[in-house]
Amino acid sequence: MLKDLLDKERESLDYFFDNFDFTAAEQLLTLLNECIGKIILTGVGKSGYIAEKIAATLISTGSRAYFLSPTNAFHGDLGIIHEGDMIIMLSKSGESDELLHLVPFMRNKGVKTIAVVNQPDSRLAKASEHTIVLPVGKELCPFNLAPTTSSVVQMIFGDLITVALMTHKNFTLADYALNHPSGRIGRRLVLRVRDLMLTGKEIPLTGPKAKLVDSLVELSDKRCGCILITDDEGVLLGIFTDGDLRRALQKHGSAALEKTMDQLMTLNPRRILPTILASEALVTMEADQKRPITVLAVVNESNKVLGLIKMHDIIQSGI
Repeated sequence: MLKDLLDKERESLDYFFDNFDFTAAEQLLTLLNECIGKIILTGVGKSGYIAEKIAATLISTGSRAYFLSPTNAFHGDLGIIHEGDMIIMLSKSGESDELLHLVPFMRNKGVKTIAVVNQPDSRLAKASEHTIVLPVGKELCPFNLAPTTSSVVQMIFGDLITVALMTHKNFTLADYALNHPSGRIGRRLVLRVRDLMLTGKEIPLTGPKAKLVDSLVELSDKRCGCILITDDEGVLLGIFTDGDLRRALQKHGSAALEKTMDQLMTLNPRRILPTILASEALVTMEADQKRPITVLAVVNESNKVLGLIKMHDIIQSGI
């Protein structure tokens, strides 16, 4: 049953893509790019929920947008509308009285009206200055009544317009971060290595001529699973991990304890700058699936150690 429904939905979406008027959509995009005011979204019922979602996505991606409830509009919310705004009215049938009643008030305020409908001959399409038809052969609903496929294509249309406007405005990842300071998205875009790294006395450090037996306390006490080996200037020379300890003991036995760190350390360990996003540090740690690592030395441009970042701390941050 589910397979049949999925095939039916795919067929309906193919119909939409095959018959969508991209020329009209490009003309609408030009209008939206030239809009000097706000982009107002409105709709009734399921279309209203989708209009609200599109407005929210537009706002979060740098467009001046607003969702207007057609019911509340006639009880004071029309005050948010000003000359130079544009209103996009979503309606499957194009016959919603609430939207039709809005049209003359929009015209009086100097607002461009755009109907996004499934029926090109609907009253809303005829009453609006511009019309986008979202072609839908049939709803997924067995009675062809409940908004199902028509809701999906409305969402596709909204995403299409949103991303096109993002591209036109050269909306950057930094812009996105400013609009999403909280939640997982915000943390991924804002948290940098310097915000999570261990610093100062928390960093496990030793010199290249220190014996393993003398470095074990540092390895154990700092609980980082590694020691960074630096020269007298603090420049990173290598790293010695819990895995290196195990391999050294397996290879040399107790004699390994008398060996110096420059004899046992891993040269040229992976490292990262403090300004890099913490999410990118996680990608760096997992880059080599055959040899994944759980810590990264944090260095400056001169390769001097500034800190240490652990995979555990990145994951704990919620990224």
